[in-house]
Amino acid sequence: MAAEVVGLRRDQFTHEYGVDVQRLVPWAALNAPFEGAWAVVRAGTDSTLHSHHETEIFIAVRGDAVVECDGARAPFRVGDVALFQPGQQHRVLNAGEVDFEFYSVWWDEAMAVGFLEKRTTAAQPVEAEVAS
Repeated sequence: MAAEVVGLRRDQFTHEYGVDVQRLVPWAALNAPFEGAWAVVRAGTDSTLHSHHETEIFIAVRGDAVVECDGARAPFRVGDVALFQPGQQHRVLNAGEVDFEFYSVWWDEAMAVGFLEKRTTAAQPVEAEVAS
């Protein structure tokens, strides 16, 4: 059986939080307790400063940038992972001359509960009806 692959399609990017993104998780075949998206911060731009109720990580994939969280800034380079707790104000600043790319993964309690409910339901055998 071959792996199911959801491909990155730059022609399907949308503009959210000041960056170009393609949401890659979830998809129909995947029951996961998280969601995710590929994101591109264009050269010379910043993502929108924001916060939300989910926990989130950014995984730096291409380029160099700066990550800001609650006013504190740190270099953000390929292979780095940044963690944002619920309510923390965060963004990515790309003062460089090339696009910066990262993968974002976020989750909350409702996603975890939904994952467990679907997993439990899928694991339970279907009982055959007994004819009277």
